[in-house]
Amino acid sequence: MVNAAEIAALKADLAREARRLGFAACGVTAAAEDPLRAARLEEWLDQGRHGDMDWMEARAHHRRSPQGLWPEAQRVIALGMSYAPSADPLLERAGRARISVYAQGADYHDTVKKALKALARWLVAEAANRGLGEIGVKVFVDTAPVMEKPLGEAAGLGWQGKHTNLVSREHGSWLFLGAIYTTLALPVDDAGQDRCGSCSACQTACPTDAFPAPYQLDARRCISYLTIEHKGPVPEEFRPALGNRIYGCDDCLAVCPWNKFASTAHTMRAFLPRAELAAPRLADLLALDDAAFRKLFSGSPIKRIGRDRFVRNCLYAAGNSGDPALTPQVQALAGDPDPVVAEAAAWALAQLT
Repeated sequence: MVNAAEIAALKADLAREARRLGFAACGVTAAAEDPLRAARLEEWLDQGRHGDMDWMEARAHHRRSPQGLWPEAQRVIALGMSYAPSADPLLERAGRARISVYAQGADYHDTVKKALKALARWLVAEAANRGLGEIGVKVFVDTAPVMEKPLGEAAGLGWQGKHTNLVSREHGSWLFLGAIYTTLALPVDDAGQDRCGSCSACQTACPTDAFPAPYQLDARRCISYLTIEHKGPVPEEFRPALGNRIYGCDDCLAVCPWNKFASTAHTMRAFLPRAELAAPRLADLLALDDAAFRKLFSGSPIKRIGRDRFVRNCLYAAGNSGDPALTPQVQALAGDPDPVVAEAAAWALAQLT
């Protein structure tokens, strides 16, 4: 017979172990399907707002619920690591490019997954030591068909704000999310409560009007999507709005009033910005060939998009800079073997001349 008191004690110890491993937030929710959550996913996909992220649609049946991916799962342990920045992410510097805060340090996939695996091993061992038998666990961070944000809300880590990202009362908008699916029926936490109120800061801050309505995102207009996931030329209507953003965008996150409670004391050292990525010079980035790109972004999530897409983004930033000193670097890319890069160079030259 399952000892309820022992499982409750295990959950309390789990939260402490999670904090020791670097997680700033930990909560538990059921693994069963939430009909409302599933319906919202289907509506978003039906509207085509995922753009060319075909993998979202291809495994929608797995995203509907944790049990859709793993039928034996009983609970989801939702976890968050803080990457709260010490500097203003919206600070502009002439001749410099802007990289999203989350990508200025080490690749969060590696850091979060390592801690998730350690916590999962601890849970398996503790369950056995406390006479709860052999349990199953699976760990996920971002690369699997897992709905981390709504699951984080359901587990009480915070709530999905009007920008559709998770917001925490303690950590603001700056949390990397991960999940452990388990067959152990841990006690569940109360879901997070929406505390956005009448605030619309994130909606009005978006440079490309990517929010059709509060709590709705059209990825096809989102700068993070356009600079990271979108493979072809960025539609010309959005290029001026990119400004100097070359990888991701922090605008809707950075203006959230709840960030005033976020403390850098919880930020993992691995996520501290590398000096060369905090405010890189556009002129240097435009000169990157494939080998130099791979060397510069070794251990960074930016490496995933490859040199061509990255330089494409830098060319849009050069075109938006109004700096004629960048013209030689842009001109040198006009004959690039990649047609998307060459087209971006032609566009940038037209803006600079």
